[in-house]
Amino acid sequence: MAERAKAGPISSVKLRRLAAQDLQAVVDIDAQITGRSRRAYFERRLQAALRAPALHTQFAAEEGGGLKGYVLARRLEGEFGSVEPTLRLEVIGVRPGEQGHGYGDALLGALEDDARKNRIFEVRTQAGWKDHAMLGFLDHAGFQLGGNQVIDCEIHAGRIGSGDAEKIVAPAAGNVGAEIDHSMRQANDFEALARDHADVRSLARADLEEIVRIDRRIVGHDRAAYIGRVVDEALNDSAIRVSLVARQDGSATGYIMASVDFGDFGRTEPVAVIDTIGVDPGFTGAGIGSALLSQLFVNLEALRVERVATVVERDNFALLEFFYRAGFGSSQRLSFLKRLA
Repeated sequence: MAERAKAGPISSVKLRRLAAQDLQAVVDIDAQITGRSRRAYFERRLQAALRAPALHTQFAAEEGGGLKGYVLARRLEGEFGSVEPTLRLEVIGVRPGEQGHGYGDALLGALEDDARKNRIFEVRTQAGWKDHAMLGFLDHAGFQLGGNQVIDCEIHAGRIGSGDAEKIVAPAAGNVGAEIDHSMRQANDFEALARDHADVRSLARADLEEIVRIDRRIVGHDRAAYIGRVVDEALNDSAIRVSLVARQDGSATGYIMASVDFGDFGRTEPVAVIDTIGVDPGFTGAGIGSALLSQLFVNLEALRVERVATVVERDNFALLEFFYRAGFGSSQRLSFLKRLA
């Protein structure tokens, strides 16, 4: 939900950090906007902000003792192939009947000021192409279409491993996009990819050290803090844990970080989102990436999750080819970017 201001800045609004006691008011406003309660989603987001305040930016707009609106965002430092820190705007909402008075502008302004203080100069978000209210707000706020492509796929077990497959060449060394280069060695059926190419199982905290090792081999430097945070979020912040690790001969050879949730960017139905997928460069071409993705699809189908999505840089042709071969295509959602001065 978003608003488009019709007047100048409001002077009596109080902008403050969103607090745990705001949960019910946020849930009530969101339910009025979306037509359904998403209490579990907002509860997880507020709890995540309390656990890791440096990674979450959440503001409330208050006037006359009542909550008028809220905004939730999260700091990214490596997801979706990004290199520089980015702020991801996840949800912004204003109480129906109070829209058009500048609360949304005030909330976004607070978010942007906080980002600049923390040396973050990009805000990214998504919106459905038919969400005209949000599109109007983003246009008014100075957002532009982003360079990343949102792709998604309907969960269907038969997609992976059908037809011909060929090796996908990894991007040049040092390119963060290389962390998500994969290939299939030969055609195979869906379940056989997961069964024959690698032992694929659920991510556990004990896998962290080996995932850090793989990531270091891919990107050329140590990102232990970032990987540790991603693993922690995969285990704690998702409604359903679906992240996986592939192993061969007792060692980890690849991983996929994914979550199942609803709420971000106005979603009201569960969707799986792939944040990061990586394969040990020594196993490029061995079908590890396909095994991970195929097992993820099997698990999501069993959970009755109907769609999986991710974001890819538009010039990462190797990764796009990998996902397209798996049945992904352009999403009905668009990526937006605002650069902060």
